[in-house]
Amino acid sequence: MTGKAVEISGKLLTIMDTTLRDGEQTSGVSFSDGEKLSVAKVLLEDVMVDRIEIASARVSEGEFKGTQKVMNWAAQKGHLDKVEVLGFVDGKISLEWIAKAGGKVINLLCKGSYKHVTEQLRKTPEQHVTDIKQVLNYADEMGIRVNIYLEDWSNGMRSSKDYVHFMISSLKDEKVERFMLPDTLGILDPDETYDFCHEMIESFPDVEFDFHAHNDYDLAIANVFHAMKAGIRCVHTTVNGLGERAGNAPLSSVIATIKDHLQMKTRVNEAQLNKVSKLVESFSGIRIPTNKPLIGEFVFTQCSGIHADGDSKNNLYFNDLLPERFGRTRQYALGKTSGKANIKKNLEDLGIELDKESLKKVTDKVIELADQKETITSDELPYIVADVLENELFEQRVKVVNYSISYTMGLRPMANVSLEIDGKVYEEYSDGDGQYDAFVKSLGKIYKRLDKTFPILVDYVVTIPPGGNTNALVETVITWRNNDHEFKTKGLHPDQNAAAILATTRMLNVLENEFDAAKLEELKNEK
Repeated sequence: MTGKAVEISGKLLTIMDTTLRDGEQTSGVSFSDGEKLSVAKVLLEDVMVDRIEIASARVSEGEFKGTQKVMNWAAQKGHLDKVEVLGFVDGKISLEWIAKAGGKVINLLCKGSYKHVTEQLRKTPEQHVTDIKQVLNYADEMGIRVNIYLEDWSNGMRSSKDYVHFMISSLKDEKVERFMLPDTLGILDPDETYDFCHEMIESFPDVEFDFHAHNDYDLAIANVFHAMKAGIRCVHTTVNGLGERAGNAPLSSVIATIKDHLQMKTRVNEAQLNKVSKLVESFSGIRIPTNKPLIGEFVFTQCSGIHADGDSKNNLYFNDLLPERFGRTRQYALGKTSGKANIKKNLEDLGIELDKESLKKVTDKVIELADQKETITSDELPYIVADVLENELFEQRVKVVNYSISYTMGLRPMANVSLEIDGKVYEEYSDGDGQYDAFVKSLGKIYKRLDKTFPILVDYVVTIPPGGNTNALVETVITWRNNDHEFKTKGLHPDQNAAAILATTRMLNVLENEFDAAKLEELKNEK
């Protein structure tokens, strides 16, 4: 880095999130108009990002309807100036599309490299500027504010700096609010990012710049970090790092980096980051990697028994990324490296106390199961305890006596279930959207008849070993929510439906134990 360091501690950084536009360019991702509205609401009102980019003009009728829906809501809530749409240098066409949808801000896609303007548009820089100014005049007449994207700016700075300077010099005195500097192909390294951004700020001190990173070399966050150090005061993000090719800079990682490493401020409510990440995961169908910083399932899970022991001794293995900051909780994994400290912490959460000898036996059993590549959840610990200590503390209160599930082409799947609870047998049948759905609906009828709550299925993951053997064991892990408590159960069987039913039977036993615990608490309170 050749530029002089910029004082940034305590400065305010603004966030423009483009999940609903650039993030939607992820292969296979397409948000419905209702999904776009839901994400927009959470981003602006819960997460509290400063701006959002929600669409590209002229793409499709569905894109128009989704944009219109968000704009109508934004107008009612006073957020219209925070909602932006990508548009093109096409006279009035993009502007009229945006205006008809109810928008007030266009992010005008212009060329940021000499190669793009001469080879893609086949125009001179002067001709391109003339075309841009025409759009700017139309926008002014229509009351639409303009930001400019300098597409391929990073390549422009590498190979045609004079062109980049010409573009900004030619347009900086026009009615342009912000110039947005995209690393369109994700080619920059942190040193280049710093130098190029610093050059822009030094050369054009009165211009407001944004930086837009792509993650092709896995350097998006590092480049955002150095852009901010160079003096950039607004960066672009996407939830979960969605975006074309390798994606964009993830919102959650940017927020943590800003606060912890640069001591800068944002308006973002970081406690809502996990909420929006899960929402976008659900709508996009793109699963969050389990080790994704801040939002992955296991990033606040300690696996090593040494770490769990250290955490119990003045939090020796904590860092500034406390899970509570991001709406998460710290967990202690159960596996072959767990050790007694991990097991003990999980048992304490379940209200189970064991003597040293019993704790060692349970720990040995967990390690044995983990060596066999078994996935162990904390909710299965009671069963392991019961198995190892050979007692009736956590007896199997619920058993599936029998079931029949059927599927006939053209007809609704059906399930007939016989369920035993505390020695009494109940039967029900139901149809469903699938065989397992019909099975669960039959259980739901039984629990409704008994006036017992039935948990909501939150997630359903099936894992089949690679290789394609038809007799391979299928592992089904199901996440349930009962009131505010989420827990997981699993089943292992060569048949997927049978594996799911085993996982569901375990869930019912967890539920019955919870019922008993609640009744016991009521009796204590009465006394």
